Amino acid sequence: MQMKFAPLPSQIYPNPQVHPAIKAFMCGSLSGTCSTLLFQPLDLVKTRLQTLQTGVQPGSGRVGMVSVLLSVVRTERLLGLWKGVSPSFVRTIPGVGIYFSTYYSLKQHFLQNRRPGAAEAVLLGGGARTVAGVVMLPVTVVKTRFECGRYSYRSVIGALRSVCQTEGPAALFSGLMATLLRDVPFSGIYVMFYSQTKASLPREISTSPAAPVANFSCGVLAGVLASLITQPADVVKTHVQVNPQLKTAEAIRYIYMEYGLQGFFRGAVPRSLRRTMMAAMAWTVYEQMMARIGLKS
Repeated sequence: MQMKFAPLPSQIYPNPQVHPAIKAFMCGSLSGTCSTLLFQPLDLVKTRLQTLQTGVQPGSGRVGMVSVLLSVVRTERLLGLWKGVSPSFVRTIPGVGIYFSTYYSLKQHFLQNRRPGAAEAVLLGGGARTVAGVVMLPVTVVKTRFECGRYSYRSVIGALRSVCQTEGPAALFSGLMATLLRDVPFSGIYVMFYSQTKASLPREISTSPAAPVANFSCGVLAGVLASLITQPADVVKTHVQVNPQLKTAEAIRYIYMEYGLQGFFRGAVPRSLRRTMMAAMAWTVYEQMMARIGLKS
C-alpha cells in the first residue's frame, strides 16, 4: 500500500497575500537557526584562537584548535562552548533571513528564474551579503566580544547599551570594512562555486531523492574554497572588533608584526569547518523548504 503524506498548510490554503520575499526570509531564518545551534562551538574556538595573547612561554608548544577546545571545556564546562550563542541567534535568525530574501529578490528582478552565470552568481551573493552584513553588524560586534572571553556582558541588549555608553554608537560598526572584505567575497565566491557545481550534476542525480545530499556536498566544496580565500579578512575583522581602537590598516600591521603571514590564517580550521557546514546546511534547508512551498530558489 502506498503511503501518502499530508500536504503542508501552505499547500492546502495558499496565501497569495504573503510576498515571496517574506517566504524566502522565513525559510532562510529557519535554516540559519539550525546551523547556528549546531556549529556555534567552532565559531567560539575560532575567535579564541584569533585573539590569543602573544605572551606564550618559549617551548610551550603551538596552541591549536583541540587545546583551545579542551581549555574551554575545562574552565567553562561543556556549555561554555556555546558562549555567545544568544548574539549569534540574534544575528543569524534575521541576518540569514535578510540574506536569502535579498538574494531571492535580486534574482527574480534581474534574472527572472534564469540560472545565473558565474559572474552573475558572484554579484548576487555579494549584493545580498552586503545588505545583511551592514544591517546586522552591531550584533556581530557584540557576538565577537562575547566569544573572545574578555568582556563580561550579561545580555545582548546590555552589551549594545554598554558599548554605546562607553565607546559611542560608532563602535557598533567597528570592523565594517574588514567585515565586508570578508563576507562579500565569501558569499560571492560561495554562490558562484555552489551554483556551478550544482549545474554540473547529472540530471538523474539532481532530480532523485538523493538531490539534497548532492547539494550539501556541492555546498561543502564551495564553502572550503570560499573560507580559505577570505580567511585573512576574518582575522583582521576579529582584531578590529575586539580592540575597537585599532583601525583596519593598523590591525593588518599588528597581525603581521606579531605573528607573521601565518597570523592571517589563525583559526582557519574551525572557521572553515563552521562556515562550510553552516553554509551547506543553510542552503540545503533553504532550497528544500522553498521547493515545499512552491517557490524556485
